[in-house]
Amino acid sequence: MVLKLNNMSFGSQKLPSVVVPIIASSGSPKFFMASPLRSASKKVENMKKTSMPHQEVQVQVTHSIPSQKIEMFKSLDKWVEDNILIHLKPTEKSWQPQDFLPDSKSDGFYDQVKELEERAKEIPDDHFIALVGDMITEEALPTYQAMLNIVDGIRDETGVSHTSWTIWIRAWTVEENRHDDLIVQLSEIVIEFTLLFLSENVQDVKLENKPFRIFIYTSFQERATFISHNNTAKLVREHGDTELAKLCGFIAADEKRHETAYSKIIEKLFEIDPGETVQAFVDMMRKKITMPAYLMYDGRDGNLFNHFSIVAQRLRIYTTKDYINILEFLVGRWKVKDLTGLSTDGRKAQEFVCELPSRLRKLEEKAQLAAKRAPTIPFSWIPDRELKL
Repeated sequence: MVLKLNNMSFGSQKLPSVVVPIIASSGSPKFFMASPLRSASKKVENMKKTSMPHQEVQVQVTHSIPSQKIEMFKSLDKWVEDNILIHLKPTEKSWQPQDFLPDSKSDGFYDQVKELEERAKEIPDDHFIALVGDMITEEALPTYQAMLNIVDGIRDETGVSHTSWTIWIRAWTVEENRHDDLIVQLSEIVIEFTLLFLSENVQDVKLENKPFRIFIYTSFQERATFISHNNTAKLVREHGDTELAKLCGFIAADEKRHETAYSKIIEKLFEIDPGETVQAFVDMMRKKITMPAYLMYDGRDGNLFNHFSIVAQRLRIYTTKDYINILEFLVGRWKVKDLTGLSTDGRKAQEFVCELPSRLRKLEEKAQLAAKRAPTIPFSWIPDRELKL
């Protein structure tokens, strides 16, 4: 889960805020005209409104990568097979959600369910909000596969492609899908509307179908989710739920493997095309790396993601400091400061991304102050109990 850093200016580049208009309720409207054609038209219009993102999203260029770059990614298929697919676990050896749940065939099933419920009662509301935010992000997983599958040079053209790129995409989706399956089964929180809206609207991470950008994004995001799940595990363990802590730990371990794989891809891209890769790094950081579910909406709160993020910030599950540390870590891991032979634009991009962590740290105090001044609001997820942001 990644906090948005709004209204930050870097030189002449101003990072735009996301406009959050409040849209009408998704409930069925009442009609006073008898015409079935007019009624049908009104229903379609209402459906379009509820199926559109509740926040303003920017129009972006698509398919902007040159054909020779596409061929470069296709030529990496054997390298992906040897270096990336090794980070997948065989399905038969992977943990499954039922491993953590009461066994319905056992004599003590109801007692186990009761024990699970009793443990959950000890977890504070704000911890639940953080856990549900993680779950909602994972729940829209099929559409994350769709995002990877529009990227030029790596996408599955037929749905049954067996290139190493497409094998990774499908298997990564399967591994991630376990996370939401398990958390959903453990949760009794009212989240249906949020999941439905998110599945319809999902994300806008400004990739332009470029593989360079998607792998910068996933490298950053997988490390962020590793940190978030790992910190959530620590919190729930403090409140006595060791089983939930174990669950969060398993999910964090998965995210760590995925981070390793995506980071290795970027390392390879820096090796064979450093100029394009460093420019993609800068492009994504200027656009801001946001949680893929930042368009989450529950039908009421047009600022739901920000509210959830403030809770995570206050609990130190995921903070602006973590965001900056990830950026600094990736700059070091990919040895961006050591790049040579870059063009003038490449050197400017290199300088920008290497200096960015120190510039962002100056904004960290402002984020902390904003969190302290946050109000108390109701969350539909718990449901409608008020929570200090």
